[in-house]
Amino acid sequence: MIPPLDEAAMERAAARQAVLTKPAGSLGVLEELSVRIAGMTGRLDPPLERAVVFVLAADHGVAAEGVSAYPSDVTAQMVANFLRGGAAINVLARAVGARVVVADLGVATDVDAHPDLRAMKVRRGTASITRGPAMSVEEAGLAIDMGRELVRSEAPDIAITGDMGIGNTTASAALICALSGLDAADVAGRGTGVDDAGLERKLRAVREALRVNRDAIARGPLETLAAVGGVEIAGLAGVILEAASSRKPVIIDGFIAGAAALVAAAMAPEVTGYLIASHRSHERGHGLVLERLGLRPLLDLDLRLGEGTGGALALPLVRASVRLLNEMATFADAGVSGPAEPAP
Repeated sequence: MIPPLDEAAMERAAARQAVLTKPAGSLGVLEELSVRIAGMTGRLDPPLERAVVFVLAADHGVAAEGVSAYPSDVTAQMVANFLRGGAAINVLARAVGARVVVADLGVATDVDAHPDLRAMKVRRGTASITRGPAMSVEEAGLAIDMGRELVRSEAPDIAITGDMGIGNTTASAALICALSGLDAADVAGRGTGVDDAGLERKLRAVREALRVNRDAIARGPLETLAAVGGVEIAGLAGVILEAASSRKPVIIDGFIAGAAALVAAAMAPEVTGYLIASHRSHERGHGLVLERLGLRPLLDLDLRLGEGTGGALALPLVRASVRLLNEMATFADAGVSGPAEPAP
């Protein structure tokens, strides 16, 4: 169950914003963000120090359709890179003081044992969504549970979604289309950087996936996730649902995280109140996803890497919004004159 936002806390935050030493609204989105975070946490001064980037990894059978510029082997190789601390998300997490948690939910090959790897494999990659369901409904539900368990075990103050999986932008595009009714041409982009022929293969794969799985898609969000989604996408939906149920803010990353957020919102609409959109991805269709979720991105940097990189970059802004609310002086405290009364 997702608790409602704390309206009283939001009113207190808005009232304090109105008396801080600045023109009303001059800090723009940061003011709105601080009020939203108060509603999420029930506090004007929530601790946000324990930030965790949940990087969930899985392979996708649809990669065999030539929809990615990289081979599927890269998924396992990048998991090893995350664990060595050499990926972009590791660098950014160190810069902003966040912890990276890496979990294998569905990598097709065995990942070398590592003390920091969360081995939670639901299955060895998905089946190709162009031929039928990616996985069973039971497997999709188990992956959601794995994501929830990660949040319970890490107990973050704030969660950040991350992902790794060759082929996952294709699965995400199919999932977004299935949940939103949007056309594949408006959603599917170049992902890892495919050429025009690769993009055409991707569009065909998304449309075929929607066609062959149309009956499952009609049954509901969990069935849709199982039909055209991915194991790591399901896990991220679990991360989002569990964090929101614990009144923790969730910074969602880009396109894949957007697909997971749509799933979570379809299962529990109240979850959207706990989501913070880190950035607008360069991937086609991500802006439409954010519109569906009612979210405004904090950044627009043409990112399309995934891993949680956009989420990590947004974390300092989220923390800054709360510090501004709590640490700025009021007009009365500072002895500064407030806005002039309008002339009679």
